Amino acid sequence: MFFQKNKMFVIPAVDIKDGKCVQLVQGRPGTEMVKIANPEKIAKMWEDYGAELIHVVDLDGAINDESNLIAIKKVLNEVSIPIQLGGGIRDVQYGGKLLDLGVERIIIGTMGIEQPESIEILSKEYGGERIVMSLDSKNDKVLIKGWKENINKRPSEIAKDFEDLGAGSILFTNVDVEGLLNGISLDGLIELKNSVNVPIIYSGGVTSIVDLKKLKKTNVEGVVIGSALYKNRIDFKEALKLQQ
Repeated sequence: MFFQKNKMFVIPAVDIKDGKCVQLVQGRPGTEMVKIANPEKIAKMWEDYGAELIHVVDLDGAINDESNLIAIKKVLNEVSIPIQLGGGIRDVQYGGKLLDLGVERIIIGTMGIEQPESIEILSKEYGGERIVMSLDSKNDKVLIKGWKENINKRPSEIAKDFEDLGAGSILFTNVDVEGLLNGISLDGLIELKNSVNVPIIYSGGVTSIVDLKKLKKTNVEGVVIGSALYKNRIDFKEALKLQQ
């Protein structure tokens, strides 16, 4: 299952920290507004509600150089729909291991910026459709290393490079609004969308059905929703009606 023309996939997030499903504010450890045991059961719940794709983030991998591989394997065993996974992918070997385990798409951030050849290697071996380049943006500058550093480049300035290297899609996270439940910001999104031909997945601040309707008008191919689902700000079944 890959992105389809004129369809905006609504993708629930299952962020994993210490083996639990959590939601952080602005990605900061210690700000958990949600903490639920058994992430695989949560992923299965979203599948049962009608999700066609699950967005999984290994927060320990992203923040602490640790891995939630056991929990990731449980998610893979529990659900029958594809998952896309990011967090802690720091070398080609680990990325390949995840793809071999059955992760549909891996999301690459810092490694892609610092080692762009990794995108090319993985896309050639596994197919570009299974490689997502993550461009996380704060104040319109790309962040790396768990959102701790910026590289003084706008997402739209470098996105085409990763498309040319073989990335089949781009995950754009607007860190300015991520996790705050105050709504989305379209800053930089349209510019990014116009700079590449590959699908764009939006993440950050999605709080209401109105936000989803605004994103639908931009023709993004996917939208990740996290905190708003877990805090009951968005009815997932209602959100799914906007996919088509």
